Amino acid sequence: MTKHFIIDPSAAPLSKESITRIQQDKEAILANRGSKEDQAASQKLAEEDFLVHTENRVVCKVDMEFKNTHAFEDGTVIRRERLYNEFNRRIAQPVNCIVISGEGIPKGAELLVSHNAFHETNRINDYKNSFEKEDSDRVRYFSIPTYECFVWRMGEGEWNALYPFEFGLRVFKPYTGKLEGIEPEQLKDVLYVTSDCELKGKVVKTLKGCDYIVVYQNSDGREGQLLIFRPMGDTKRRLDEEAIAILHEETKQVEDGLLLVGYEVKNAKCINQLK
Repeated sequence: MTKHFIIDPSAAPLSKESITRIQQDKEAILANRGSKEDQAASQKLAEEDFLVHTENRVVCKVDMEFKNTHAFEDGTVIRRERLYNEFNRRIAQPVNCIVISGEGIPKGAELLVSHNAFHETNRINDYKNSFEKEDSDRVRYFSIPTYECFVWRMGEGEWNALYPFEFGLRVFKPYTGKLEGIEPEQLKDVLYVTSDCELKGKVVKTLKGCDYIVVYQNSDGREGQLLIFRPMGDTKRRLDEEAIAILHEETKQVEDGLLLVGYEVKNAKCINQLK
């Protein structure tokens, strides 16, 4: 196959000023479109809904793009394309939603759910959605199983853990040698319990892989984190207790500042610095 290209010798290249102006016009169009979409999504989230949950389900609505922005301290908001920049669904997928109806959860509460909860199998397909194309509906409605619902709060209040979940922090052992710049070492399958329960303030040994961190969009427009686990198990679903022992020596070391706590190495601190 032969390709032929026709070149018009009279066509003059665009000046740098023209290219800059075209780029600015495109950016203005995209910004205006994004602003209108944000306003439409906010209005839809504020609408009154009268759906009723069924047993062991929570009916909610979610802005599918809510997690894809970041706000700086000066109020500037930028677009953050998590779905294209992250391969970890726990980080990329939305988890914030608004409760329409759920047992034990107030209507209008903000709810954090599993990053896999907003799946088509949980979606309410015949309510306020157009389905013109796959991504046509930014605000969507779902009926989520209660075991995929983690924590809720009203407005700017404290997060409330839902059964059987409790809050915790990872535990780190700081380097005490003579070298500088050595990061603390995370103690494997060890958590410091922060929930207001019988294990509060204790360091516990857990089963493998129990430190699930929820990555959500905070009210200040920035990323927030919460670590949850099931220390007492789940009798309804017959899941084992994840806290299998209290580590008294490590608990004392955390209290004395010899061990650090946090979500990651970069934010690990002494316990008295977190209070």
